Amino acid sequence: MGSGTELWIDTAVAINLFGRGRVGSGLDFCPNGSDKRSSQRSGSSSNSPSLMDSRFTTSHNGSNATCRTLQMPDAQRLFRTIDATWPAARMLAAGPWTLREGHGGGKRVSAATASGQVAPEDVPAAEEAMRLLGQNPVFMIRQKDQALDAALADRGYRRVDPVNLYRCKVHDLTNLSLPPVSVFHIWEPLAIMREIWEQGGVGPARQAIMERARAPRTGLFGRIDNKPAAAAFVGLHDGVAMLHALETLPEHQRKGLGKWMVRAAAHWASDWGATWLTTLCVQDNRPGNKLYQSLGMEVVAQYHYRMPATA
Repeated sequence: MGSGTELWIDTAVAINLFGRGRVGSGLDFCPNGSDKRSSQRSGSSSNSPSLMDSRFTTSHNGSNATCRTLQMPDAQRLFRTIDATWPAARMLAAGPWTLREGHGGGKRVSAATASGQVAPEDVPAAEEAMRLLGQNPVFMIRQKDQALDAALADRGYRRVDPVNLYRCKVHDLTNLSLPPVSVFHIWEPLAIMREIWEQGGVGPARQAIMERARAPRTGLFGRIDNKPAAAAFVGLHDGVAMLHALETLPEHQRKGLGKWMVRAAAHWASDWGATWLTTLCVQDNRPGNKLYQSLGMEVVAQYHYRMPATA
């Protein structure tokens, strides 16, 4: 992303809101550019990128290579993976905040997060910045943001959509081969995949998030009983694969396809040399949480949103 007039909030406005010296340039995750190496295939592939692909390797000196893919990802790394694999249209570091422009893609790509020490008096500037974007104020509250959570509650903000963030090792889910003609790795998405997403509430604005992801990515297309049944999206960042937008048509739910979709994501991640598979699930989604827990995935972080009571 560029700087100056290319910022999604005019620099002069941002300085007025947050103060000179507190406004940064756009962050790393932005639209344009994508990785086209995802292929149309079912199951695993021998043509997989090396584990030591430069995107996954943080340092190399002589014979010693340090690869983050082998390290258990902490919450901070997983939140970076969310931003990379399900990216906002634009991001801006402003004062103690990271602000996101969502283009109608939902709370995850529109929420402000605290990137530094936040005081209650910092909240109005973030609210105003989000309104300048044509967005209602919304804040993502992670487990470390307890003071901000309390400050927003004092301002009348309501708690919305608590989310579980799951993690498991990729090899824990690649011990079984996919059934023939069950799940395919496909990019660009087929029209039927888009129809399945739309029926599940993942409309054009959320599908645009997948299109603008710069990370390696693929779509998953699931079939059962010789019929189209499910769709999902997987992205990869820093050795961590993240599964998003898993939707199964109502008439094909509770047939076991969901487990194969998650395993297919793990097989794709393995092809790309990733060590970890992650996903997110709203806590109220009991079938979804039950699915991930049945596969041995563990909750490693949680977050929720704060929105004005009138929003």
